[in-house]
Amino acid sequence: MISSIPTSQFFKRTYAVYVAFFFLYLILPLAVVATFAFNDSLFPSMPWNGGTLAWFVGSEEPKLGIFNDRELLESIFISFWVALSVTVLSIALATCNAFLFERNDFFGKGFLYMMMLTPLVIPGVILGVSILIFSSSIANGFEDHYDLELDFLRPGLPLVILGQFAFITTIATLVISARLRRFDRSLEEAALNLGASLPVVIWTITLPYLCPALIGAGIVAFLMSFENFNTTLMLVGSDAPLTIAMFDRLREGSTPVLNAVSVLLMVGSAALALISLFVQNPKRR
Repeated sequence: MISSIPTSQFFKRTYAVYVAFFFLYLILPLAVVATFAFNDSLFPSMPWNGGTLAWFVGSEEPKLGIFNDRELLESIFISFWVALSVTVLSIALATCNAFLFERNDFFGKGFLYMMMLTPLVIPGVILGVSILIFSSSIANGFEDHYDLELDFLRPGLPLVILGQFAFITTIATLVISARLRRFDRSLEEAALNLGASLPVVIWTITLPYLCPALIGAGIVAFLMSFENFNTTLMLVGSDAPLTIAMFDRLREGSTPVLNAVSVLLMVGSAALALISLFVQNPKRR
């Protein structure tokens, strides 16, 4: 709703009710999942049997809590390592992409930019299958012709990182490019006129200006990687990240420990979102 356009009281109230129901629609499923994380029952469903913290700190079966579940803790560590790797690689390449597209004009720039955006419109499953077939074909070719085994091109964590990196880099590039586009280049020109070299100018002037975008893009990249399922499912090997481990548990029969994991993910995601808002607050710039 545009505040500058005159509207009736009926429209304003209707719009407010719509917004309230929209947020209720988003929050209610999360609230239900979080509630059952504290239910003293072996099943994540009604009836309510009283409150408990067993699904967080329980040490014995059948109420083994997340903090004592070695399999889930290992999958969380794997997801963290994958997300950190994808974030570092994505931010590094996205920063280069931002400078390439915002500071240079060259033949085929439009086509190259369109190709960079392509992973965003390709379903994650299709992207994962494509990367799997392509990498497996290369690995099989080297094995057949040169008797050389390229394990990193087989299903496993390196391929998971590569698959997530393929589309998360695009999102990070858009975030960083949007901030770089607003940068006043006269600041760089003044520093160059005063005798600073181009690398020093980039390091001391441009990158500090991009810091909020770099942090914001890094948080988005980390969360998208940590919670990715579709692409990861197609490329995972024996080491299962958290989303795959939770999917396997659900197929076997879920317990509220997965609700407890979901609560931790909600808290972690909210904390990172608040950090991103704090870093990008205009009053701090």
